[in-house]
Amino acid sequence: MPHGAHPDRPLLTRWLRQDVGLLVGAGGTSLVGALLVWSATHQAAGTAYLARHLLNTAVGMALAVGVTRLGHHGLRLVAPWIYGVSLLGLLAVLTPLGLTVNGSRSWIPVAAGFTVQPSEFAKVGLVLVLAFVLAERWERRVAPTGRDVALAWVLAAVPVALIMLQPDLGSAVVLGALAFVVIAVAGAPRRWVAGVALAAAALVVAALTTPLLSEYQRDRLVAFADPSADPEGIGYQTRQVRLAIGSGGWGGQGFMEGRQTQGGFIPYQLNDFIFSVAGEELGFVGAAGLLVLLSFLVIRVFVVAGRSDDAFGRFVGIGVGTWLVFQVFQNVGMNLGLLPVTGLPLPFVSYGGSSMFASWLAIGVVNAAYAAGQRHRPA
Repeated sequence: MPHGAHPDRPLLTRWLRQDVGLLVGAGGTSLVGALLVWSATHQAAGTAYLARHLLNTAVGMALAVGVTRLGHHGLRLVAPWIYGVSLLGLLAVLTPLGLTVNGSRSWIPVAAGFTVQPSEFAKVGLVLVLAFVLAERWERRVAPTGRDVALAWVLAAVPVALIMLQPDLGSAVVLGALAFVVIAVAGAPRRWVAGVALAAAALVVAALTTPLLSEYQRDRLVAFADPSADPEGIGYQTRQVRLAIGSGGWGGQGFMEGRQTQGGFIPYQLNDFIFSVAGEELGFVGAAGLLVLLSFLVIRVFVVAGRSDDAFGRFVGIGVGTWLVFQVFQNVGMNLGLLPVTGLPLPFVSYGGSSMFASWLAIGVVNAAYAAGQRHRPA
């Protein structure tokens, strides 16, 4: 060993190349989610859901570490394959392997009650393949051609179409939003951006006015406009969520002390409506603190994207950041009664293995971009 060398320096150097803020933000948010899931379920199931949520978090963290160690260039090489595997999952869910829940065929049963939701992993696949396709021209300082933009939109349209066949409007809109932002930032001509925006608006209108959505999902939209339309179904659910959040006041009713939460009045409170637990039991201050934590995480993702040394890392960060922003906005909005209920989970907080794994995989790919940038900076 050379004189003055320190045996721990390579390990220390690797740790310094990780975005600690990104990892701490995601880990802290997951732990807050574990407490909220525990509060929502301990009356009926003790610590069972808490243990599963913590296990999901641990597996998700391991996936993020593995993706980070694969590295920036390794991710770039496997991006098309990850996208292809995600499409196979979306196809499989439409076969007899798929399981229908609440009018949407979105899950594949695996074993011991565990299910996989391919649409969650499709978000990771789409982010990577769009960055892969659009990065080369950006790095050569050449604007994308119409063919490049068309290819990118075809790559986005395929998973969106497969998800709409389930149907799952919420996940389809998330994929469309992240694709729109990444392609626009990559320098797509304005006529393409405007045309796609109009096409997306037409698709949403078609989804709301044709049998494209299931009856259950259309009922959700009707209940958003008029909660009294289904007073014992979706309307009841949305009223209970608003009541829980409104009753929290400034300081909340206390952890594990919420009347609606502990009374079991809110269906799907451990996943779709986990934010209502924070609103009722932790109050405005606690719910706002959770949003601050999520905002810090999203901002950190965009900071990493902005500091990335190459286009692939930049587009990956922009795609992941857009995905998280849109999903947090949608989930909190539907809890507050400001948006229709779409079933999108709150990233890192809601109970669910697929959502947790996909969210941590997203952190891993962004962290890989950060680590790559650190390797190219002088010590």
